[in-house]
Amino acid sequence: MKDFTQGPLRTHILGMAAPMAAGMILQTLYYLVDLYFVGRLGDAAIAGVTAAGTATFIVMALTQMLGVGTVALMSHAVGRKDQPDANLVFNQSLVLALLCALLTLIGGYALTGPYTAMLGADAATRAAGATYLRWCIPGLALQFALVAMGSALRGTGIVKPTMIVQAATVLLNAALAPVLIAGWGTGRPMGVAGAGLATSIAVAAGVVLLWFYFARLEKYVAFHREQWRPRLATWRRMLGIGLPAGGEFGLMFVYMAVIYWVIRDLGAASQAGFGVGGRVMQALFLPAMAIAFSAAPIAGQNFGARQGARVRETFRSAVLMGSGVMIALTFFCQWKAEVMVRGFSSDPAVIAVGAGFLRIISWNFVGNGIVFTCSGIFQALGNTWPSLLSTGSRLLTFVLPAVWLSRQPGFRIEQVWYLSVTTIAIQVVISLVLLRSQMRARLGVEAPAGVVAAV
Repeated sequence: MKDFTQGPLRTHILGMAAPMAAGMILQTLYYLVDLYFVGRLGDAAIAGVTAAGTATFIVMALTQMLGVGTVALMSHAVGRKDQPDANLVFNQSLVLALLCALLTLIGGYALTGPYTAMLGADAATRAAGATYLRWCIPGLALQFALVAMGSALRGTGIVKPTMIVQAATVLLNAALAPVLIAGWGTGRPMGVAGAGLATSIAVAAGVVLLWFYFARLEKYVAFHREQWRPRLATWRRMLGIGLPAGGEFGLMFVYMAVIYWVIRDLGAASQAGFGVGGRVMQALFLPAMAIAFSAAPIAGQNFGARQGARVRETFRSAVLMGSGVMIALTFFCQWKAEVMVRGFSSDPAVIAVGAGFLRIISWNFVGNGIVFTCSGIFQALGNTWPSLLSTGSRLLTFVLPAVWLSRQPGFRIEQVWYLSVTTIAIQVVISLVLLRSQMRARLGVEAPAGVVAAV
């Protein structure tokens, strides 16, 4: 356990963000490694896998529900020096992880067909997406156990074990992908099914490794079978914070699904270009997301210790650090967009769409970094409803105009990207105003300084 209620906050943020960013980058390599080999199967395979991959946002919504609630309550308990409550929260998060995994398995296999039929540009794209999802669903279900254990560690200020486990799973996935997708050494290529199976096997190995760490090495929280009986009061505490955060990612799923739907008439190459560009964008976001996610347990411990000034300073430091990273990435996308997309496809149409997406969408990178940081502080304050409201506002300002644009003569895909940039700017303003209100209500009468006070 690390105590964030004392010492320089920027040092704490960097100390957590560096290994967390490394772990998140390794996690993203799951998708990039698969996408590299799937890209050799053609546009339909790329479009199918990336379109089906939007379903992971549903799982991310549920894992956020579990993870955010766990991190917030664990960090508050650590700030109060209440180890028994931290242990209870951890063990109850495991029970919720099992329930969510079962729901994912049942719902995933029941809805794969209708979901891919709705988004696919053609029959080949739909078939590739459905095949990939069916083999990937076990891995998605096992993500909940990883999130429960990783979030418990993050709430206590520990991130390196999770990073090491993620590194091991990525290496395993990278080794399995060419064997299962392309048939290296076996002569039996599975295609997109191999991509899903490689991910499922790698995630299963990660669960075993992290479980071993808790059973043998972790000291602050541990498995206590007597605490595995459902405690509804603890569930209410966790879900009261986690549900809005999960809803936030659920709305992001709707946002991504709407984009695939409005551009499907433009063909598989357009969907593939957006899919590749979107995956690259997610990878580029990771450093700023790591800073924002680091701010949550740091501010959470200080909130639990009733040190409001340190909560405010955590926000200011995280925004400045995250914005600096995002500015650099914006310039990189303006300079080398084609290079990043060309690594996953040689089709000129796919490269043109993906590079165009990155060049336009990169103008909202700084705004996204601010929104991520606001979300982390909302989690630390124990109230994630404002974050859900902020994301909901973006959905309302994006979905209806996007659908309307797609029905107009001369519709071009670039119009969707410019609309997205506009809606992020609106979301930034809403997030800052809501955060200012929450800080006044929960930390005292003094408004947060810096970027929030300027709104």
